[in-house]
This record gives sequence, C-alpha cells and structure tokens, in this order.
Amino acid sequence: MRIVVAPDSFKGTATAASVAAAVADGWRAERPNDELVTAPMADGGEGTLDAFASAIPGALRRPVTVTGPAGEPVDAEWLLLPDGRGVVELAATSGLPLLGGDLRPDTATSRGFGEAIVAALDAGVTGLVLGIGGSASTDGGASVLDVLGDRPLPRDGVTVLTDVTSPLVGPTGAAAVFGPQKGITLERVAEFDARLSAFAARFPHVDPTTPGAGAAGGVGFGLLAWGATLVRGADGVAEVLGLPAVLAGADVVVTGEGRFDGQSAAGKVVSVVRDLVGRHAGPARVVLVAGAIEASLDDFAAAASLTVIATQTTGEPDDALRDPLRFARIAGTRLARMV
Repeated sequence: MRIVVAPDSFKGTATAASVAAAVADGWRAERPNDELVTAPMADGGEGTLDAFASAIPGALRRPVTVTGPAGEPVDAEWLLLPDGRGVVELAATSGLPLLGGDLRPDTATSRGFGEAIVAALDAGVTGLVLGIGGSASTDGGASVLDVLGDRPLPRDGVTVLTDVTSPLVGPTGAAAVFGPQKGITLERVAEFDARLSAFAARFPHVDPTTPGAGAAGGVGFGLLAWGATLVRGADGVAEVLGLPAVLAGADVVVTGEGRFDGQSAAGKVVSVVRDLVGRHAGPARVVLVAGAIEASLDDFAAAASLTVIATQTTGEPDDALRDPLRFARIAGTRLARMV
C-alpha cells in the first residue's frame, strides 16, 4: 500500500517532520513492504518554516539576526524556495515563547518579523509566504509596517498563512481573544481596542473586520494594509507543498496534531488534510495520531492517542509529553495493524 503521513507539529513537544518520521518508522516495522511518504504540515504558526524545509527539495535556509519581541537580538532564519519565493515565520522571530514568560503587553514588538521580511526582499525573492501564528505583541502590525516602510510587494505577491479568523477589534478581536495570553488583563482590553482602532483609521482602504485581521495581535491587519493576501494557513501550506499531488494514489493517509478537539474541524491541519483526501485520494482511508483526543472520531478510519499509549505502556500519561516520538512510533505500528 501507499501510505502518506501528513501531521501538524505537536506544538511544544515535537516538530511535524519528527512526528511524521516516527510514525513512518513505526508503520514500517509492522508493514515493511508498504511505500511510505512523509509530508509534514503546518498552519502558519510554529513549525511552518521547518515543514517547508523538510518537504521541498532544494529549499535553502538563510540565517538572519533580528530584533526580538523584547528588543533583544534573535538569531532566526528565513527560507528560500526553489521557485524564488521566500518563507518567513513570525513565531521564530517575534513569537511569544521568545519572551520566556516575561510578558510585555505594552512593549512587545513584531519588528523582527518585519526585519526578516526585509532580508528576504533584499535577497531578491519573487514572492513571500508569511506564517503569522504565535505573536507576542498586540500592535496591529505597526512595528512590521515601520520596518517595511514604502517597500513594494514582490512581483508574485505576498501570501499570509493564518488559522485565525478574528477581526482586528471587538469581542472576538485581537485583544479580547488573544490578549490574555500576552498579558492583557480583562479591564485593559478596551484600551487596546482603542489603540488598534486608532491605528486602523490610518488605513481607510482596509476593512478591520476582515477575517484574520486580528491574527498575530493585528499583524494580519498590518499586512493587509501593505497589500498582502490572507489565506487559511493549512490550505496555503498544502498548496505550497503540492499536497494534493502527494495524496493522489494513497491507500492510507495519516494526519495528526498535539490535541484533537472541537476546534480541529475549523481549518486546522487535520481537517484540511482530510478534506484534500476526499478530493484527491478518493477511497483512501484517513487515520489520526494525536497527543490527546477530545472530540468525535467519526471521520477517521482509525486513531491512536499518545497519552493513552503512554498510560498503557508506562502507567504515566505525561510521558507522552516528555517523549512524544517514542509513542508516535508505537502509534504508527498500531495503526498499521488496524488497516
């Protein structure tokens, strides 16, 4: 059989590429004659650049030192694709984890993301693919636009990957929904909304209610003001990776994420992969690997939970967090027995 393994990263514990390799190793141990193809996925957040780098032959990592979210130097990378486009990941340049728990709601900046974009533009990229998940700031993208200045978009345009559909302001906006994880207290949400609204008023040609304008603390809005196009992250990644062609002819497709829950159907990697299988791989069976499973599995032919496997193997469910790849291999072997 032809097996395609296309998971998201298990955020905070394992990259998509390492999970895909571990599942494939486990599967191969049970069914050594199957053809296994790994296609690590992402949704625009942490791991997007790594997913492209591992899946696209000839992709080149380009080092860059940028201004981190607290103003400190951060060594990061952008990716040059063989077709001339550049990939920049906000999480790697201006992500919340870079603050190390020292939340700075008023001063955290996404300037470094803009600096990495400029580095790619200066290198002559023909287009840009920007992943904007995991931001530390809530400034509407002002810090990014400050760096970009009056630079025009590259010839082939700018595609922005995000799994967030929030508008810029309001009860489902950047400050209300994502502000608390960045240190914005409930009583200050209105203050931040006022700041964002004042900033948005400088760009009357951009609708702040556009789905995704509130992504990354409003960086989505800032990039719209620059002229970029927002797309659902996992869809955009699948297009760049050529996933539909990879899925063609598959007998089984394995997808997964760290936590499969009620939000997984709303444009997350697992739902996008499942939908693409329906359109491009006909009768292929779709199976799931997840760290934890907290939603119905009606759309999957089989599933494996790393937490359950860890509990059965060691008696400690938290071992799934400490050593996810060990249990991902076991999951691959178990799923190979089920199909």
